[in-house]
This record gives sequence, structure tokens and C-alpha cells, in this order.
Amino acid sequence: MTAQDQMPARQIDCFKAYDVRGRLGSALDEDVAYRIGRAFAQVLGARDVIVGRDSRETSPGLAAALIRGLTDAGADVRDLGLAGTEEMYFATARFGADGGIEVTASHNPIDYNGMKLVGRDAAPLDPEGDFADIAALARSGRFAAPARRGAARAFSQARETYAGAMVDFIDVAALRPMTVLVNAGNGTAGPTFDAIAAELERRGAPLRFIRINHQPDAAFPNGIPNPLLPENQPMTAHAVRAHGADLGVAWDGDFDRCFFFDARGNFIPGEYIVGLLATAFLEKHPGEKIVHDPRVVMNTRDMIARAGGQAVQARTGHAFVKRVMRETGAIYGGEMSAHHYFRDFHFADSGMVPWLLMVELLSRRQTSLTDLLAERMRAFPSSGEINFLLDDPEAAISRVVAHFAPQASRRDETDGISLEFQDWRFNLRRSNTEPVVRLNVESRGDPGLVATRRAEIEALLKG
Repeated sequence: MTAQDQMPARQIDCFKAYDVRGRLGSALDEDVAYRIGRAFAQVLGARDVIVGRDSRETSPGLAAALIRGLTDAGADVRDLGLAGTEEMYFATARFGADGGIEVTASHNPIDYNGMKLVGRDAAPLDPEGDFADIAALARSGRFAAPARRGAARAFSQARETYAGAMVDFIDVAALRPMTVLVNAGNGTAGPTFDAIAAELERRGAPLRFIRINHQPDAAFPNGIPNPLLPENQPMTAHAVRAHGADLGVAWDGDFDRCFFFDARGNFIPGEYIVGLLATAFLEKHPGEKIVHDPRVVMNTRDMIARAGGQAVQARTGHAFVKRVMRETGAIYGGEMSAHHYFRDFHFADSGMVPWLLMVELLSRRQTSLTDLLAERMRAFPSSGEINFLLDDPEAAISRVVAHFAPQASRRDETDGISLEFQDWRFNLRRSNTEPVVRLNVESRGDPGLVATRRAEIEALLKG
């Protein structure tokens, strides 16, 4: 090895359960990004890598360092520039690359950044295999000397192919005139959405779009784009009502999550969207498998059963959902956190496919999102996900389990602990990416029961 190939060992703490995420300066910097590039190419034997980045101020510098690491390891890089995570997934699979990396912190605070890594065909890396090996090699700095140095080139033309593939998911001829308000949150979604909107217009779609917070802005003047936070929802809700839109759509920073608002400006929790999209697929493809996460399941399972599908449960997190989808051949998978996965999108998650499917569904049903979901939300009320910062999470969870487990009719430990009873259930789990415990409670048609059980579990958690 030359001195250039041998780097001093370094403690690196930004490798999480299945992606890279950390505070800038302390956990993640350009040296770490370079090391990840070297390790990624060496562990995977990658000679052709797709790289994209989000709109954060530090993302161009981190992406440049990452690309240097990849090329120093002998890999050629096709650089998407500013692009969403799903554009990286798409380009990796469609253009036959050996792997792909997106530099993004998604919805994390402004002093964070991170990376999402995939292998061939946009398949997630095994958390205990290649991903762990990349982390270990990046920390050790013991890189092999490559036979050649790779080269990087811009690959912005991939977006046109991607936009066409997105619109191919729907029957444009089935669309009816509709006004859709979109909120990119000053994140990465705006330019990509515009490419899709242009393709829709080219094909004659009768849609009118209202854009807010559309231009990428690293300062995030309207706050970090995370529509799941209640404090971030009123801006979209008010704009939907002000413009008389039929539907509102908002994305997080790298737009791999998509959130919906009905024509009244009501935010629609993700678990109800999962059931609705599952039904939409099963209407066209009866009997298919649908993957869901374990957090909130009653409505989803009921809708899948009514539509003649097969419900399959997976652990929460994109690496786990994708693995189960690939193993079972499921046509669609959804998480309540607004991640939606599609077999025909290389089993990857997309924040653009869901709103296209929703517009088509509303057009075919000739109804509103409010009317589609009102009965479902009454039939299966839920608490929404509640997060707790606890000094001793394990002891707190043990108190809850000890109290409720003796009366449970079913216990499931796919992800955290789920206990089911005659008329209600809850899931309690530690986050894969943050130091918190997450609680979800749901019932069969009894919101008062949800509130009561939530309060009981919260008291036990807090001791």
C-alpha cells in the first residue's frame, strides 16, 4: 500500500441500523465521506456507482469528497447532482450500476447530514453483511491500492428517463380535471416534480398544479421539510383551502416520503394511505401480496382482506421492507411513516409514485380523499406515533409488557413488542435511527379506548 491508500484509524459513529446519519463536524465530515466512498467501492467491488445529493448546504462538499473516495478506489461515478433518493435508486437499477449513494439527511435537523447506500438493482445492503463491512473498513482506513483510478461525469440526463417511468405508473387517459397543491418544503423535490409535471402535460393530463416553497433553499426558510411533524402541517393545509385544491401533497427533504391533505386541509395519517394504495393495486392485480410494517395494522389488514389480497408483515425500515418484498414478490409495501415501496420501481420507495396513484384513484372513483377515508378512520382510530425520550428505555418497556401481556390474545416481536387484545392493540419499539421509544395504539371503532390505553401506557413508561 502507498501512504495515500493507508489512512489512520478513526472512530466513526454515523453508521446507523441501515444508513449513515450524523451531526456535522463531530460524526460526519468530508474525511468520513471520503472513507465511505473508498470502503463502498472496495467492499462491493463496485466499478460503476451512481451518486446524488439533496439540497442541504453541506451536501455538495460531502458528495465531492465521497466521489473522490469512490474514484480513488477505482470506481467510475455517474453524478446526478441535485436529485432525490429515489432518483438514485432508479438510476442505479435502470442503468445497471454496481451501486448507488445519496447524500442526504432527509428530515433531520439542519446540523445533520447522512447517506443512503444501495447495491446492484438498488437492493439495500445487508446491515450485518456488506453494510457492516463498509463501516469497519471506513473506520480502519486500511484500503487496498486500486489497479486504476476511476473518473466522474455528470449524469443529469437520467431525470428525463425517470420522469417518464413515473408517469408510466398511471393511465393518464383516466385522469379527470383536478387541482393539486404541492409543497416541496424548499427541499430537493421541486425540480424533479417539474420534470414529472412537464411529462404529464406532454401526455395531455388535465391537472393544474399550485406550487409553494418550491425552490430548493439550503437555509430552509420555512423550516426543515418534515410534514409528519404537526407544527409543519398548517402551511400546506391553509394553502389547500386558500387555493380550493382537490388534494394537497407535501414531501420531506429528499422526497422519499409523500404526505397527503384532503380538500378540507386535513392531514391524512400514513396508515390510512397504505390501506388505500393497497386496495388500488389489488383492484388491478387481485390476490397479490402487500407488505406492511407492524406499528399500525388493523385498517391495513382489513382493507387488504376485503380486496382479496395477502397481507405480509415486515420489520420497520426500508432495508427490511424491501427484503421481504423481494422475497415474497409483493406488488406494494407501505409504512405508516409515509414510505411507499413498489415492485415495478425496483422494490424501492418513492415519494412521487404515491401522489400519481392517488390522483388516478380519485379520478376513477370520482370522489374525494375525504369521502374515501372517512369511514375507514372511524372504523379504526389510532393514536398516531408518540415518541418518548427515556432514561432507561428497556426498563420502561418491560413495565408496560409486564402489565399488559397476561391479558393479550397475541404477542408479536417482529419489531419491538406488539400486543393484541379483543378490541385494541399497541406497538412499542425503539427507533432504528434515533434515541427514542415510539408508541402506537389503535382500536376497532373506539377512539375513547385509544385515549385511555395511551394514557395508561404513557404512565407506565414514565414510571
